[in-house]
Amino acid sequence: MTTTTRSGTEARPIRQEAAAARSARQRRRREKHPWTVAEKRRLRVGLAFISPWIIGVLVFIGYPLVYSFAISLTRYSGMNAITWVGFGNYIAAFIDPLVHTAVGNTLFFAVIAVPVGIVVAIVIAMAMNQDVREISWYRTALYIPSLIPTFALAFIFVVLVNPQTGLVNQVMKLVGIPATNLLGDPTTAKLVIVALAQMGAGNAALIFLAGLRGIPKTLYEAARVDGAGPVRQFFALTLPLLSPVILFNLITGISNGLQVFTEAYVISSGTGGLGSPDNGTLFYMLYLYKNAFSYAQLGFASAMAVLLFLAGMLLSGLVYWLSKRFVNYDVTGE
Repeated sequence: MTTTTRSGTEARPIRQEAAAARSARQRRRREKHPWTVAEKRRLRVGLAFISPWIIGVLVFIGYPLVYSFAISLTRYSGMNAITWVGFGNYIAAFIDPLVHTAVGNTLFFAVIAVPVGIVVAIVIAMAMNQDVREISWYRTALYIPSLIPTFALAFIFVVLVNPQTGLVNQVMKLVGIPATNLLGDPTTAKLVIVALAQMGAGNAALIFLAGLRGIPKTLYEAARVDGAGPVRQFFALTLPLLSPVILFNLITGISNGLQVFTEAYVISSGTGGLGSPDNGTLFYMLYLYKNAFSYAQLGFASAMAVLLFLAGMLLSGLVYWLSKRFVNYDVTGE
């Protein structure tokens, strides 16, 4: 009696065919029943855990967005009956000369304050990153200004730039520069607000510090071996490897720059009225506020808010698209 045995090479295709058949059956079963009982249970548990966040987003972000857009299509004062005007508020916003002035002031602020803020934050972060024994004290001292409320800082700046008794003008007199009312000129008033905005650079500096701490030291050691000095290391290593952090702070800076309000509100309130002098500090959010709460034009103010939202999204998307050219996510020390 003779027996035949399958060799390993002959049995392997049979096993592969069986595995493929099982995979096909499982795939057909999943198409009929895409979610297993265990997966559905995990989904319910996960949704239960994130439900507070979902509810918060819908109530405090989703609903206000929809409501603002609906109100922007009406003439509404908050007290009287709602009158449908369609896109009339948007047309009025595009032809309103004060909106043009507010947009120009806001862009002036953002174009200067955002890049300067990033530079200041990087400098502070590098100071925080020094390898000295007292570094914890230095970090605390450099971050403390960011903890002071913006309205309090604005009052401090009003005192500092006072043309008669302010410290800034006293220092200017010492170097032969005559006393100047910095808040009395539209351009210098905006520059004072730009300087005031840098007091909050400590928040961005902490993010930059985290980025600096994440750069492997072996890269700097290799650069020193190749003869690169501190300046060369900064521009060839530090900046490229900080580019993701720069992108994050750039997008958040643009968002904050377009919404500048508190500084202008406090400073201009004490110099002749909101937006003074000569509408030089009439930023977009300040004019929106005046329309909503001083003129009771909630529909027009809502249209301005929708336009601001769209502009912010457009600018952020443009920056993110352009970031593909300069952002480097490869941070390895190998």
